[in-house]
Order: sequence, then structure tokens, then C-alpha cells
Amino acid sequence: MEIDIQTLIFQFIGGLGVFLLGIKYMGDGLQKIAGDSLRDILDKFTRNPFMGVLAGIVVTILLQTSTGTTVLTIGLVNAGFMKFRQAIGVIMGANVGTTVTAFIIGIDISAYSLPIIAVGCFMLYFFKNIKVNNIGQTVFGFGAIFFGMDLMSSGMSPLRSLEAFQELTVSMSQSPILGVVIGTVFTMIVQSSTATIGVLQGLYGQGAMGLDAALPVLFGDNIGTTITAVIASLGASVAAKRAAYTHVIFNLVGALVGLILLGIFTQYVAYLQGQFNLNPEMTIAFSHGSFNIANAIIQFPFIGALAWIVTKMVPGEDAIVEYKPKHLDPIFIQQSSTLALDQAKSEVIRMGEYAYKGLEETNLYLTTQQQKHSETATQIEGALNNLDRKITEYLIAISAESLSELDSSNHTALMDMVRDFERIGDHFENILELIDYKITNKVYLTEQAQEDLNNMFDLTILTVKQAVETLNSSDREDALAVIQKEDQIDKMERNYRKKHIIRMNEGLCSGSAGIVFVDIISNLERIGDHAVNIAEEVLEE
Repeated sequence: MEIDIQTLIFQFIGGLGVFLLGIKYMGDGLQKIAGDSLRDILDKFTRNPFMGVLAGIVVTILLQTSTGTTVLTIGLVNAGFMKFRQAIGVIMGANVGTTVTAFIIGIDISAYSLPIIAVGCFMLYFFKNIKVNNIGQTVFGFGAIFFGMDLMSSGMSPLRSLEAFQELTVSMSQSPILGVVIGTVFTMIVQSSTATIGVLQGLYGQGAMGLDAALPVLFGDNIGTTITAVIASLGASVAAKRAAYTHVIFNLVGALVGLILLGIFTQYVAYLQGQFNLNPEMTIAFSHGSFNIANAIIQFPFIGALAWIVTKMVPGEDAIVEYKPKHLDPIFIQQSSTLALDQAKSEVIRMGEYAYKGLEETNLYLTTQQQKHSETATQIEGALNNLDRKITEYLIAISAESLSELDSSNHTALMDMVRDFERIGDHFENILELIDYKITNKVYLTEQAQEDLNNMFDLTILTVKQAVETLNSSDREDALAVIQKEDQIDKMERNYRKKHIIRMNEGLCSGSAGIVFVDIISNLERIGDHAVNIAEEVLEE
């Protein structure tokens, strides 16, 4: 009997491993085929809650994980790309989209799993074309899902005759809450609701479990899948936390409604099974699909109430970093190029404000080593990149119109300034990476070195801030003050570099500390150069 249990455990965990690998490979392959369109789908098609639900379904089918969609949504909410209310629809859609994998498993093609894996491998290893590789990865994952499922089913088949397991399934039939708890805990451990449903399909397919015991486990799996989203929201913005808690409440309410209507739901599933002559795996797939669709339909009208409850649970302001431009209205381009350029300038000023905020957060990360400052600065850098793209596109659209000599000059200046602000973002991103290296490798900087960095940071932040104010006011004196400050930054960089070499020669600083210090002041000096470029553009006006 020992050998049987060992075989059972080995086949089950091995099968589960191959199954999870299959889901990951298939999801990653589909994601690569789709490219950046996943983010675009969520960004463009979430204007109203119904479109959000559809976007959630589509993205989850491509990602092969509702958790992945929810985490992606939390990232977009955290970055200011999406409002919290928009995210609720996406989360509802993700719950529906995740049922597709169960339907795929319900198709009985496990006999062909190994040839499918072989085809996927050939496409991965014998072709240099990236598209073919991505399709190969998807095909390999598809085959691995069925092969893993087959291994799990073989491993689980002796459970039918195991007395302890029979007693457990009887207990689950009599006490559905036990089934919910088991489903929740197992999904939390495996971090995949699809895997739990796969195991459930295997057990039910082997006759080791009845429908009345299997359905509560299915409800529990929906609760367990929310844990990853909650983990992803830790340390994130208020809106991102709200999105994660919405996922929890939505699935908890669904499980509660499912338990209350368990008798009716069991009869409905049994009717479907008889009516369409469904195999056991497909029966669980239909149960999962019906439950999640019904849950979304029931709770859809209450999106407003759900948002209100979660807002009360997580008070505070929404996203601090708005990725999207606020002033770039295309209507101005047709009406007046001058007005459109004014709009673009307002957006460039907003971009400049982000640039010095990002610098401030980078400095705070250096002094406090608190991760939240690094995350905020990284978000700001992402916002700068996005604004760079959007403003440049807007300016290109303006250049298609006939411009006066003055407008043409302003247009060129704005194009240059957008690039300067974007480069400032790149430089403080470099500094963030250097601080990460310093923390990870426990690089020690002397008090003097730390003080020098803070002094240079303060002056650089002040210079960038004044450059943005100069752009806003077009004040020549302010512009000259920026040039003067940048001259001080250059002198400071040369002076601090010499002082640091002396400290290294005296053995006060290590070589790695020297690299970190010199690279940080070098990036700050370049930021100063970009601030001067902006001031010079103002002087040329």
C-alpha cells in the first residue's frame, strides 16, 4: 500500500507541476502573440462597466489566469491609467474568462497530449522566427495542460478505494462549508484557481467525488484566487487596494449566494449533464462557467454599491500619478494651431512637474531606503514615458497643419523640451537602480559622501523646479538663474568626484561605493544639463 501512496503522491504532484507549467507556457505564449495589446484592451475598452467586463474576459482568455488580469488591472489603477470603478467591471470579466481553461480541459484529447507537446517543441527549437516560437510556446503549453491532467487523474484514481478520502467526501457532501474551505486553502497554496478546477475535474472524472461535494470546492476556489491580488496590492495606491478588495468581496458574495442556492444549482448541473450527455470534466467546466457568469450578472447592477462599500473600507485619495495627458484635445488642432500649441505647452509643464517630483522621490529613496518612494518614482518615470509619446504624437499632428514662423519655432522648442523631460526620467531611473544595487549589496557610503549626495540632489531638484517655473512664466531672469545653478552643479560634480577619490585612496570608501557615488553624481549632472536646455529654449523665445 505504501508504494501505491507514493505513486499516487508522485503522479499527483508531478502532474500538477506539468499542468501549472502548461498553463504558464500557454498564457505566456498567448501574451507574446498579443503583445502590448493586452494593456491597450484594458486601457481603451473600459470606458463603461459593461465594456470593462468584456475586456476582462478577453484579457483573461489570453493570459489564461484571472489572477494575472486582476494584478495587471491593479497595476493600471495604481499607475493612474484606469479609475477604480472601471476596474470593477474588468475583475468581474476576469472571473468569467478564467472558466475557458476548464472547458478546454473538458475536451477529451488527452490521448494526443504528447504529440501536441512534440509539435510545440519543434516550433520552439527548430525555428528562428519569433512568431513561430510564440505559437510553439502556446501549443506546448496546451499539450502540457492535457498531459499534466492525465498524470493527475491517474494518480488520483486509487483515491476512490481509500477509506479516509471516502469519509472526507461524505463530510463535504453533508457540510458544504468544509468543501468551500478546502477549495479556498488549496487555491491559496497553488496560487491558481484553474489548477484547483483541474484537480476537481480529475477527481470527479475518476468517480472519487460526487457533484454535491465538488460544487462547494468550486465556490471556495473562487475565494482562494483573490489572495494573489491582495498580495499585489500591498504597498500600492489606495485605488489599487480598493480593486483588490473588490475582487475579494465579489468572490465572497458569489460563494455565499452559491451556498444558499446549492440545492437548486446541483439540480441544474445534473440536468445539464443529462441533457447534453456531458463527460465528468465538461460537467465541472459547465458548473464553473455557469456559476461565474451568474455571479457577474447578479452583481453587475450593484457595481456602484460595491464601489461605495470598498471606498468606505479603504479611505483616502485615488492615484497620485496620472499617466494620461489632461490637456491634449484634438479639437484644437483643427480650430487653431496656436491654441493647440498652448495645450501642448500646458502638458509639457505638467510633464516637468512630474520630472522634479520623480527626483524628490528618488532622493527620499536614497535617504530613507523605503520601497514606497522607489515605487512612486518608477510610476512617475512610466508616466513621463507615456506623456512623451502622447505629446509627441500631438505635436506631430499639429505640424501637419500650416504653421506661422512663431508657431513653428514654438513647436520645435516643445519637441525638444519633451525629450529633455523624458531624459530626466531616464536619469533618475538610473539612480534608482544604483540605490537598489547599494541596498542589495550592502554598499556603505560615508557620512560625508551621503551629505555630498544630498547637497547635489537638493540643488538639482531646485534647478529642475526652476526650469519648469521658467517655462510656465517665460521669465528671462529665472532662465538665467537656472543656467547659473547648472554651472554650480557642474562645479559641485567635479569637486565631489575629487573628494571621493581622496576618500577611496585613504581607504574610507570601497571600490563599489566609489562606483555608486560617481554614477549618481554623474546622472545628477546630466539632469542639470537637461534643465539648462529648457531654460535656453525660454531665452530664445
